[in-house]
Amino acid sequence: MEVLIGITQLLLGLSFLVGIHEAGHMVAAKFFGMRVEKFAIGFPPKIFSFKIGETEYMLGSIPMGGYVKISGMIDESLDTESLKAEPQEWEFRSKPAWQRLIVMLGGIIVNVVAGILIFIAFTYFYGEEYPKAEAVNRHGIAVNDMGKMLGLQRGDKIIAVNGREILNFNDVKDPNYLLEDGSFYTVLRDGETIEIPITKEFLREYTGESADRDFILPLTEFGISEVMPGTPAAQAGLLASDSILTVNGASARYFPEFKRMLNENAGKTITLGILREAQPKDLSVNVSEQGTIGFGVKPYIETERTQYPLGEAIVQGTGRAFSVIYLQLKAFRKMGKGEVSASESLSGPIGMVKIYGYTWDWTRFWMLTATLSMVLAFMNLLPIPALDGGHVMFLLYEMITGKAPSDKFLEAAQKVGLVLILALIIFIFGNDIYKLLRGFF
Repeated sequence: MEVLIGITQLLLGLSFLVGIHEAGHMVAAKFFGMRVEKFAIGFPPKIFSFKIGETEYMLGSIPMGGYVKISGMIDESLDTESLKAEPQEWEFRSKPAWQRLIVMLGGIIVNVVAGILIFIAFTYFYGEEYPKAEAVNRHGIAVNDMGKMLGLQRGDKIIAVNGREILNFNDVKDPNYLLEDGSFYTVLRDGETIEIPITKEFLREYTGESADRDFILPLTEFGISEVMPGTPAAQAGLLASDSILTVNGASARYFPEFKRMLNENAGKTITLGILREAQPKDLSVNVSEQGTIGFGVKPYIETERTQYPLGEAIVQGTGRAFSVIYLQLKAFRKMGKGEVSASESLSGPIGMVKIYGYTWDWTRFWMLTATLSMVLAFMNLLPIPALDGGHVMFLLYEMITGKAPSDKFLEAAQKVGLVLILALIIFIFGNDIYKLLRGFF
């Protein structure tokens, strides 16, 4: 059931993004008087279709994309028979280059606008809440194996990233900072300031699909907000007014360490040392296979909350949307330099299901969909034949030189592009399957 929820979220997100992308092409084409023969979400075999005017609207059973068939255009269908006749006024090829360019950019523009609008909406309605770095640095940080590999230690106080003082603790894990060339942390340890470089080895681990992004967490003291009925915590008699002191005799003052202890004892019974009405008490608690016992956490840490007026939300939300593309450029650059593994970083449908998660959360769904919308816009703009960016590249050539590439050249380029895309799809699917099987062995 959990996997089904993840798959449903992915299909819903992709269907929305593909639908608005192809609608962007279709609306632009119809605006300039071009005939749109087919609008499809998904690929054949066909589930159902209907026709309005000259356009057939289709839902395909393979939900890995979509397409718009515009008369007189060499596209992924490679249907060139109609191009042997004289150009008609309602065909793509008969229109001025600038109109054809707008049609090809239509889908990308709509994806960018959708991503920006969602980011703006979330920025305006939810604002921003984050732990203050000053508050975190009262106790310092907890680190997992990835953090230790980098050279960080429990209790370190991170005061700057890449030489810039941090106020928002979330910035210490922001990939926009970590993927900068020569990135480093400035850390206060035992009264001494030291610099810890972000190494290539760390980045390969950090950008891997299975990486634990919480390699740094605040050493946060915590309380119990609620105990869920029927859970191991409730069955053991834990109360919301209790204070947790130890797990199996070891101090559990800070939540990251408490959570680590639960994970280490998943499926086992632990002795929970608590303080109730100023009196110490031990409880025997069964830990679930997921490393939980069933209570809500009330972190004792100072946070900063900013609520943006609409004008500032537009600026902040737009910036956050375009930071997704900026991050993609940084990641591609790191891949090109061999500092980030492409096989570990790239994810196909299986990896994306994991990212969407196995519980339904509309906030996470729309944030991930907005991010994916910006990523799809960026990927579609790459100058690869068969992608929108390939068409844009040839149209810009035509506009600059005044001479259009021949239909034969465009057909050959389209075939090359399709081979490249097919090879990439095979690589991504194979990589997904390899990583999935690797998790079982």
